[in-house]
Amino acid sequence: MTAVLSPASVQDIAELRQLYFEVYGHGYPVPLGSDPVVMRRLIGDGTAHWLTARTRGGALVGSVVVVTEPGSRIGKLVGLAVHPGHRGGGLASRLTGAVCEEAFGTGRLDSVYATVRLVTEGPQHVVVRNGFRPLGLLPNAVEVEGCETLALFARYADGVLEHRETVTSVPARLVPLLSAVSAGVGIDCAGTRQVTSRPAVGTATGAEPIELITAPAFVRRRFLELFPQPDDRFFPLHTPNALLVAADGSFEAYADLDAVAGSCALVAVHPRPAAVAGALEALMAAVTRAGADYAEALLPLADTEALEVFLASGFVPSAVYPAMRRIHDRLHDYVVLSRTSRQIDFRSTAVSPLLQPYLGAYLSAWTATYLPLHEVSR
Repeated sequence: MTAVLSPASVQDIAELRQLYFEVYGHGYPVPLGSDPVVMRRLIGDGTAHWLTARTRGGALVGSVVVVTEPGSRIGKLVGLAVHPGHRGGGLASRLTGAVCEEAFGTGRLDSVYATVRLVTEGPQHVVVRNGFRPLGLLPNAVEVEGCETLALFARYADGVLEHRETVTSVPARLVPLLSAVSAGVGIDCAGTRQVTSRPAVGTATGAEPIELITAPAFVRRRFLELFPQPDDRFFPLHTPNALLVAADGSFEAYADLDAVAGSCALVAVHPRPAAVAGALEALMAAVTRAGADYAEALLPLADTEALEVFLASGFVPSAVYPAMRRIHDRLHDYVVLSRTSRQIDFRSTAVSPLLQPYLGAYLSAWTATYLPLHEVSR
């Protein structure tokens, strides 16, 4: 069967919703597959590249999207779906390749990333065949059909990796992950030395209570007041909808909280990320009560102070995104640190050989964080 690929239109929305339902059932946690308002906006506002696949008879059998945002040179591959009756013929790979070529063809993107489910190895092979490279694992990152681990992959525009800014030192706990990404992406980190990390801490004592404000419009206005310039904030394709405030006013943490997916992204902290030192246990308790069992933070690889604060509070280095942020003519590496309140179970996770080094790196970092040294050495 040869499918015809074409841009999505608002007339396709009803069929697209039906396709996503047939592929994912009621468990699909992304609005672009279920919310007509979101779908109409993405199709019409010029921030998304959305392709559909139809049979010669006109039946809609596939869909894929690369979403972008103004001012960001990063896209995200989402919504890849092929009707169960039309799998096995390479349509998923064809859709992925076509939408990425269209997105990169604009000249406005440095990279496109994808978070891939690990229920089977198939999705991993699809992105790898289309030039994506593995960056790490995000354990317990989303609630789909139960709590699932995702893999992070990225594809780069030509020449981007050659303009990376060198990082001279990183906390010791990041070294296994950095070694994995060096091999997986093909970058040189030989000149990066490790610095001794401060010991991890358990439950914080005396932490001030955290107030959680879930008023999306107010949160966005306040966020833009504190971070008025695009250069002041960086967490692509995430808009804060919740605010976590320290009782003593020492910091304001802005979060993209998704109770449906059971996840929370810490988008920004004012006045600086390290300001949450000593309060992350209380902050995580507030996030968990709000329905998010998984939280992640995105920090510059060069910000050793902030990395140490999160590492000392139970966050585990999960992925490294080389050349993620462009500042003038140089591109800077970022680290994804994650923490989950659920038990991690990798037994049903299909980890391909390409991802095995990242699994080893995560387990090494998790062990260093949560198991006392004397317990490991017995």
